[in-house]
Amino acid sequence: MNLPNALTIIRILLVPLFLYKVIQGETVFAIVVYVTAAVTDGLDGFIAKAWKMQTKLGTFLDPLADKILVATSYLTLAVLEMIPLSLAIAVLSRDIIIALGSLTIYLMKGDLTVRPHPVGKVTTFFQFLYILLVLSAAVQLSSPWFVRTLGPMTVITGILTVTSGAIYILDGLRSLEE
Repeated sequence: MNLPNALTIIRILLVPLFLYKVIQGETVFAIVVYVTAAVTDGLDGFIAKAWKMQTKLGTFLDPLADKILVATSYLTLAVLEMIPLSLAIAVLSRDIIIALGSLTIYLMKGDLTVRPHPVGKVTTFFQFLYILLVLSAAVQLSSPWFVRTLGPMTVITGILTVTSGAIYILDGLRSLEE
């Protein structure tokens, strides 16, 4: 196992700790865990590309780790009524549709090439940032300006989520036509 894959596995293992700390109301600790997980997301990709350590396992595990962290974060914070349920549903639905579409392509073609779209990367960034802002606002670590940005950030994150979902659906349909 190489370093990028190890970092991805660490990110997956941090999810239950994040979930536990959020539920226990230990928000500052949850933020530390969340930021650590988000940093490993950027770090594993950078290391894999810079040192040519990309593997088929990493190509599968990295987006899976993102989906697990994002789904857990949005579902938990929606249940705790810290974020709008509609946004959590949009985020979870997008990820489920992408996963089912990927499975369908793999079953129909016998192969699946995962190509992250730039809008998908921006969406993931905004989804991570949104959760960080919500958690920061919950413990008042952010300035009043950040708290005021939560409304617009909710809308931006929602629009990006739906837009990137539509792009991935169209890409998947094109892939099936080839």
